[in-house]
Amino acid sequence: MKYRKLLILLLVMSLWGGTMIFADSAAQKVRVIVNGSELDDAGILSDGKTYLSVRQLASTLQSIVFWDENAKKVTVYKPNVHMFLFQDNTIFGNVVKGNRISFKVFAQIDNLMTDISAVKVSIMNPGGAETLIQSKNVSVKDYFWYRTDDITYSFDSAGKYSILFYMKLTGTDDWKLVSEKTITAKTQ
Repeated sequence: MKYRKLLILLLVMSLWGGTMIFADSAAQKVRVIVNGSELDDAGILSDGKTYLSVRQLASTLQSIVFWDENAKKVTVYKPNVHMFLFQDNTIFGNVVKGNRISFKVFAQIDNLMTDISAVKVSIMNPGGAETLIQSKNVSVKDYFWYRTDDITYSFDSAGKYSILFYMKLTGTDDWKLVSEKTITAKTQ
């Protein structure tokens, strides 16, 4: 009786192990690198085709993903968002660490192929703390310009500060990051 149970267990384990080896050889993980950053578990190679996580890839590319459950369809929107930073009437991108400056963000948005209900702009310091610069409800499609009011901000740490531009799709509460601009705070 013991040998019979042991034989059945050995047979089950052999079949399971063989199935796992076959499954691993049929679908292999693929490293996906976007702009020098590797995505976590992003790709699988199966039958000579590479499959990628749309949501993870779109997030890395700062795109908007829309899933239509009824049509079983994924749509990816990538609006062009060009941001310029102005201190008075001068464009800037670098600051001296410790300076407190007033600036505004100007954004040109085009190729917007979906309806949005709001935009917001924030700044993230090198430590990861995010501060809202301004948000606004909008009802536009295709292209528009957006300018924030002046914000006074202290660049207390050396490093990279990110200006983040978000959009909210009509009918959702989720903010989607669609563009990023970097300000470098340097020591003198």
